Amino acid sequence: MFDEIGGEPPRYPDLAGKVALVTGGSRGIGAETCRALAANGCEVAVNGRDRAAIDEVVAGIVAAGGAAVAAPGDVTDEAAVRRMRDTVERELGPVDVLAAFAGGQGAPAPTAELGADRWRAVIESDLTSVYLTVAAFLPGMIGRGGGSIITMSSAAGRRPSRANAAYAAAKAGVVMLTEHLAGEVGGHGIRVNCLAPSAVLNDRMRRSMSDGRLEELAAAYPLGRIGRPGDVAQAVLYLASDASSWVTGVTLDLTGGRVGA
Repeated sequence: MFDEIGGEPPRYPDLAGKVALVTGGSRGIGAETCRALAANGCEVAVNGRDRAAIDEVVAGIVAAGGAAVAAPGDVTDEAAVRRMRDTVERELGPVDVLAAFAGGQGAPAPTAELGADRWRAVIESDLTSVYLTVAAFLPGMIGRGGGSIITMSSAAGRRPSRANAAYAAAKAGVVMLTEHLAGEVGGHGIRVNCLAPSAVLNDRMRRSMSDGRLEELAAAYPLGRIGRPGDVAQAVLYLASDASSWVTGVTLDLTGGRVGA
């Protein structure tokens, strides 16, 4: 199923036969992105650190008639990222679509209580991981003269929020890294774009928030609901495909109309 509401992803025929890697692909937005890419004919490498969760996503894609392989690895570890790249290229071939989505350490914390260790851990998880992933695959894309890279920021990286300061700084850094890369590698036929979602329904929200609280949150958005993983996956399909062939260096705010401070 495309997302928990139902429906099928849009179709972009040019994606068929391409190789895609999604970091953080074992749950939530990443998992939905893997399924949407596979439904469009991509051969998908699913990255994460929980092998059981990865295998569940892979099995679901294969059962639906798609092609997917497990690509476990810690994307904050440079050597692990290189091993993952080698595995993906050996099993599927060179990567055409790179979705660097791993991260998500945004739980609120007062800055005075954050501490240096947590600061470093969040920056590693949500910014350094993106750099290491891109750096591992970029030389191959440059050599082949093309590719689409999609990074994951957050509404917290666009304006102040309840997220911790390290997460906000990391996600703002992803936006600038994306813009910088787009200018640097556009001449090689590589497009680099970023997504910045606001509240997207996930397992943690389901566990920690009552139906009433979820309804209150939804009412804060002009479109009257919070996001779904499928909303983000549809944006990925557009940015990965030739439909966005003249789009690069863009950060797309997926916020249900909730903009500004």
